[in-house]
Amino acid sequence: MSAKLTRYVEAGYSLTPEERLAAARMLRLSVDQDSRHETVEVEAAWRGEVGHRVDTVLAGEVELVDAEETYRMLSAELASKHR
Repeated sequence: MSAKLTRYVEAGYSLTPEERLAAARMLRLSVDQDSRHETVEVEAAWRGEVGHRVDTVLAGEVELVDAEETYRMLSAELASKHR
């Protein structure tokens, strides 16, 4: 635990139980808000990636392969690496 966090926790001991609970709730909410912000950024990045992939498909820049063919190709590639 950092010195800053230690001082914070020690200061918290002087609070009433109700105040400590309120502080804990506020800290938890701040963590949840940070997590939601990160989630929004990740979702935006994925939307951009999906959009880019759709564009490459529509432009004919990639060859689409069905799932069975994909599994066959992956199995063959993995088998060749283990020889």
